Amino acid sequence: MRRRLGEGRSDTSAAAAVEFAILTPVYLLMLAGMLAYGIYFSAAHALQQLAADAARTAIAGRDTAERNRLVTDFLARNASAYMLIDPTLLRHRVGDSLTDPNQYEVHLSYDATRLPIWNLYPPLPLPDTTISYGATIRRGGI
Repeated sequence: MRRRLGEGRSDTSAAAAVEFAILTPVYLLMLAGMLAYGIYFSAAHALQQLAADAARTAIAGRDTAERNRLVTDFLARNASAYMLIDPTLLRHRVGDSLTDPNQYEVHLSYDATRLPIWNLYPPLPLPDTTISYGATIRRGGI
């Protein structure tokens, strides 16, 4: 809507207000989506770091049983310190590799259903509700 102000000048402030009113909800939805995906990927990164740190803890064990105990204790004591990780939603599988006896493996899976990404508009493509990562470390020697 243009209002003549005289000598070729016009007032377009109403048009800017209408444009702002139309586009603001779209921008807010985009921002909410970016934030939700960011939280999901932050949790995935934290889980990856937790798996790597747990695998490094296993180095101190003399045998498989001690390594398993060290990793399980590490996860119980430290999982809550990793951003966005709730230890009650964390599952783990540890032990020697089935394909290479010189490798020790830590596999973590995290139930991500409590993250805010699942509150997004349903037609959006969403990742899996379970985040899984594994880490392996060589046992002794080269």
